[in-house]
Amino acid sequence: MKKIKVNNPIVEIDGDEMAKVIWRYIKKYFIIPYLDVKIIYFDLGIENRDATNDQITIDAAYAIKKYNVGIKCATITPDEDRMKEFHLKKMWRSPNGTIRNIINGTVFREPIIVKNIPRLIQNWINPICVARHAYADQYQAKDFIIEGKGKLYISFIPDIIKKNKSITFEIHHFMGPGIAMGMYNTDQSIYGFARSCFNYSVYKKWPLFLSTKNTILKAYDGRFKNIFQEIYNNEFKSKFEILQITYEHRLIDDMIAKAMKSNGKFIWACKNYDGDVLSDYIAQGFGSLGMMTSVLLTPDGKTLESEAVHGTITRHYRLHQNGQETSTNPIASIFSWTRGLKHRAILDKNIDLKIFSENMEKTCIDFIESGKMTKDLFQLSYKDHKKNNYLNTKSFIKKLKIFFDKRMNINT
Repeated sequence: MKKIKVNNPIVEIDGDEMAKVIWRYIKKYFIIPYLDVKIIYFDLGIENRDATNDQITIDAAYAIKKYNVGIKCATITPDEDRMKEFHLKKMWRSPNGTIRNIINGTVFREPIIVKNIPRLIQNWINPICVARHAYADQYQAKDFIIEGKGKLYISFIPDIIKKNKSITFEIHHFMGPGIAMGMYNTDQSIYGFARSCFNYSVYKKWPLFLSTKNTILKAYDGRFKNIFQEIYNNEFKSKFEILQITYEHRLIDDMIAKAMKSNGKFIWACKNYDGDVLSDYIAQGFGSLGMMTSVLLTPDGKTLESEAVHGTITRHYRLHQNGQETSTNPIASIFSWTRGLKHRAILDKNIDLKIFSENMEKTCIDFIESGKMTKDLFQLSYKDHKKNNYLNTKSFIKKLKIFFDKRMNINT
């Protein structure tokens, strides 16, 4: 097969642990043999981020902004245990959070539906797409420990004093040790988030829901609610009416109850941390984090970063390090490549690359539906099966490649 020419570069962001191992397999078996593509490579493994004082993460994010397509492997966000394990200089921020803040887009996460993978929530017959705001809130917050008695204040001091007054609030009078946090968001980012969600809803022809807790955070969450309503009324109401789809704001607890009872097929817009938690909840309801797509898309639709939702799969990596066999599901990581490549194809009007990406995704689904599975999917599908007829990591990928080559009429 003649390699498909990709005219513009993509940014590849490498990661950590078992996710990095399967990432290399994917690149070896499904990318290099088929595509003539220039890859701008960044190693965001925890050791390299530490060595560069995390500058590599910032450089990677700006490269994605430059080339408009980034494809990212799962990375470690260190806690105290990880800091000791890797002898880190400091507890570096989430690389995903850094990239999202620089690109300033919205994360859309949606399950990969496979017929023979049972859903834990059986009435979810259609996908639920979580639209996660990808800027600020907890991911850019300042949190710290209070060591003793004293008063905690929060202040806003305007750049131009004449036009605006300084504002100071007393948050709490501590009678002893405690904790505190300050966080923020911006109108500009919320407007971008709203437009991304409404545009994606029009693209999917699915209704849109925004969930907040504006009854408690009247100013903070209320701002999200009001901006979404303004954008809907002024820019999207007529489009939604033509498509016969709806927009609605709901309290987050009420929205969770609605989602549980629904049949799916809607977009759920969430604030940053809410979207992080609820996308995992949605993934598990549909079966597995290993079967979830995730794309970060800018409001203008030009720049996209795709990634797998799952983490670095540490438990499997420990087995791999000891020379033991693993059965690690690579599907979400494969889809992170295909979604990024598909966006490159759309930007470049590259029909061959678009067909390749779509065929790769269909191959993954058909392969699993034919009964070929990794352990996680096998145990979901055959809970009472006594024999473990699942494939290990490498054999799954090799057999998937043969399956793909047959679809593409390639001699192997």
